[in-house]
Amino acid sequence: MASSGIDVPHSAMAQYEIGAGEKETDSYGGYNEKLHEEARIGARDSDAVSVQTTYDSTHRQLRPRHIQLIGIGGTIGTALYVQIGHGLLNGGPASLFLAFTIWCTFILAVTNCMSEMVTYLPISSPFIRFAGRYVDEAFGVAAGYNFFIFEAALVPFEIVACNVIIHYWSDAVPAGGIIAIVIVLYGIINVFAVKWYGESEFWLAMGKVLLIVGLIIFTFITMVGGNPLHDRFGFRYWNTPGAFAELYKTGNLGRFLGFLQCLIQASFTIAGPDYVSMAAGEAENPRKVMPKAFNGVFYRLTAFFVLGSLAVGILVPFDDAELKAAFKNGLPGAAASPYVVAMDRLKIRILPDIVNSMVLASAFSAGNSYVYCASRSLFGLALEGKAPKILTKCTKSGVPIYCVAVVLAIALLSFLQVSNNAAVVLNWFVSLVTASQLINFSVMAFTFICWKRACDAQGLDRTKLPHTSFWQPFSAYYALTGCFIMTFVGGYTVFLEGQWDVPTFLFSYLMIFVFPVIFVGWKVLKKTKWLKPHEVILRTAEVDAIDEYTRNYVERVPRTRWHAYVDKIFS
Repeated sequence: MASSGIDVPHSAMAQYEIGAGEKETDSYGGYNEKLHEEARIGARDSDAVSVQTTYDSTHRQLRPRHIQLIGIGGTIGTALYVQIGHGLLNGGPASLFLAFTIWCTFILAVTNCMSEMVTYLPISSPFIRFAGRYVDEAFGVAAGYNFFIFEAALVPFEIVACNVIIHYWSDAVPAGGIIAIVIVLYGIINVFAVKWYGESEFWLAMGKVLLIVGLIIFTFITMVGGNPLHDRFGFRYWNTPGAFAELYKTGNLGRFLGFLQCLIQASFTIAGPDYVSMAAGEAENPRKVMPKAFNGVFYRLTAFFVLGSLAVGILVPFDDAELKAAFKNGLPGAAASPYVVAMDRLKIRILPDIVNSMVLASAFSAGNSYVYCASRSLFGLALEGKAPKILTKCTKSGVPIYCVAVVLAIALLSFLQVSNNAAVVLNWFVSLVTASQLINFSVMAFTFICWKRACDAQGLDRTKLPHTSFWQPFSAYYALTGCFIMTFVGGYTVFLEGQWDVPTFLFSYLMIFVFPVIFVGWKVLKKTKWLKPHEVILRTAEVDAIDEYTRNYVERVPRTRWHAYVDKIFS
């Protein structure tokens, strides 16, 4: 994921004291406000909070192609190539396909909520800061730390995935050695080579797109007989061994539990609106670019996740011995990816090595990006006075060195693989990240509900906003209900007879306990206030600045004809 601009956010609860001005009716449906002649951050009364405020120093230089590919690069990771095989084993091809299709509807609902708020106020770290502005400062702080933990936990996940993929070729280098090398490389790149991020993230994301599109095309060609064995297998594995696998129990209950496990897998694998929204603070002409970027999430979900889950179920049976050995016994080998399993079975040479190499590059790139994003998330919290001040220290080149060190320290959790098999450790991090991600989505949906209530209470006509989301507030309630329930369902297996496992329980439910602790702790410590609809500040100096920027925006001329062609495709 590319630079999201989350390193220097404004205070989520900044209250503007307006200087002399006159009343004016603006373009948003008769919503009245005072024109900002002077604005300063003022201290609130005894019922409110006092926070340290910093200013956003990011620049709007991300073109439409950057925004689109940031969204794609953030959503396509190792889970779509490797971990998805675990879902196939648990539920079978039909359960996997249905689960991914159903979960895409919840992500679309979350995306629908974010698109309206972010287009109205496209700032850095939007959903975290919206949570503080429209709900409660303590709610925003809890959301901020949850997002940091989410990004930081993805680092050891990708490191372990790198190790699993490398062992496809050889076991000569021990797991501890590979993990140490990757962590050191992440440290060097993030401390000394940050300037390489810009355009490189665009091309890395493009590589991920080409890989998944290529694998979907590969599936179609091979299933109709375009393989060395000339085997027209089609949907054979949906009949034998079957479309639905039984898990833990037999009969319909077992098949339902298999589907449920696939749904949990989908909730980990599929993402979208958080990565797109994080780039809003650096997007060129965001009022035009961001709605298109959010709309693009629909096509990505359909093309990559729905078709990807279908492809896996076509290529590999859910009882494949090699796939079972990899995920249940932690054995290294081709089963690191179900696509590679299929290629080996069809006697296709060279291609498995190419695919594994690209998946390895994808995993390494993703982990490196997560180090960057997690460190900047923590840096932003520190700048707002919500994390230790020492974390604001930067190198001469502007790298928050101590924040990077904290993230790399968390990455040391990947050494758990030294005393446990890779499959078990991957599942631990999947559980932790899934819970954090679902809390993120729940926060987004709930924040929109509060935003809409504030708009209704203050007479702001949402139909006259730069972008209006559809089917509201039902879409928000649909997203909130699904994501909130799945947050608690994720670790249900530990409560089944004979399945209790302490690490699995902790990784599955840790964030569910941490989030309210942070919320209550900050609320008590800072005496923050749960905002009523009429108390929410909908119109700030930032909105005026965005309005003026949009009116005066002049599109930059692409540097080359190639850049113009690519911009046109992604605009």
